[in-house]
Amino acid sequence: MAATFPLPPGSTIGILGGGQLGRMLALAAARLGLDVVILTPDEGSPASRVAARTIVAAYDDPVALQALAQAADVVTYEFENVPVRAVEALTALGAAVAPGADALRVAQDRVAEKTFLNASAAPTVAFAEIGGADDIAAALPRIGLPALLKTRREGYDGKGQAWIRDADAAPAAFAAVGAAPSVLEARADFRRELSIIAARGRDGEIAFYPLSENVHEGGVLRTTLAPAEVTPAVQAQAGQIARSVLDRLDYVGVMGIELFDLGDGGLLVNEIAPRVHNTGHWTQDGCEVDQFELHIRAVAGWPLGDTTPMVQVEMTNLLGDEVHDWLAIAAEPNARLHLYGKGEPRPGRKMGHVNRVKSR
Repeated sequence: MAATFPLPPGSTIGILGGGQLGRMLALAAARLGLDVVILTPDEGSPASRVAARTIVAAYDDPVALQALAQAADVVTYEFENVPVRAVEALTALGAAVAPGADALRVAQDRVAEKTFLNASAAPTVAFAEIGGADDIAAALPRIGLPALLKTRREGYDGKGQAWIRDADAAPAAFAAVGAAPSVLEARADFRRELSIIAARGRDGEIAFYPLSENVHEGGVLRTTLAPAEVTPAVQAQAGQIARSVLDRLDYVGVMGIELFDLGDGGLLVNEIAPRVHNTGHWTQDGCEVDQFELHIRAVAGWPLGDTTPMVQVEMTNLLGDEVHDWLAIAAEPNARLHLYGKGEPRPGRKMGHVNRVKSR
């Protein structure tokens, strides 16, 4: 039976993925009186520990997908590498899935993503599709040096990437990314990295938060400060980019859009993430409605709510052994600690984050 929106309290949200984003989505759903069922291949995942039910199976397991479709009134996902065929299978079973499969197809392929963005009036760096080292040599006169080679699919937090600073280095760079189909990107001459967290409801309503300023170390997000200090024109430009992308995809839910600030009032889109986003964690302690509740509201067909910031917040990811500082952080004035319930704190692993309120 097809779901009728808006979903009333007591309804069930299905989530593909059991990581920290799924955990925080489940917590947000619980505040609204909604139950959550998780589908994940991992036993004891962070999300399953706060959900009403967990189905442990591969994402494309047909029996598990059937069970999820029967249990959930709407299904969403917490990361963009969920197999598209899983979403297609759920849709074929009559499940409502948001965001839809088109968003995954675009986000999972960097060439498709940049082609889509340019067609949506969302500017990016110059790029070229790469199938082999010879393609790199052919593209470099147009792309320029240095250039960044990225695998077309997967790869995150700096993985699956190689800089090319000399044309002779093309074969080695292609080997470094596993000789996989790739995209070659021109170097972005930017002043800082920004992002916008935006949402679109089932009725086409759009809401977004103020821009955040992000600092990465070794390809991993380190801190986010929001609201960022930007001009109204830059904020408006980011909002227009978000609106264009969301409308073109007929999107439902929250999306993170990473941007390069060129310093002259111009913005380039780095990439999109069809899900709640690390750079939106500040909203948990900075806004009336945080990004996780905003996503649940959107997919459930509720009004999106107020995204106006109440305070400025600096979010810091806790990586690896930094999680052991939990007691000292908990004693800090104006600090809010968010831990993910993960096990072993491996180097670089995101174990939690802390939001520090900067102003009231």
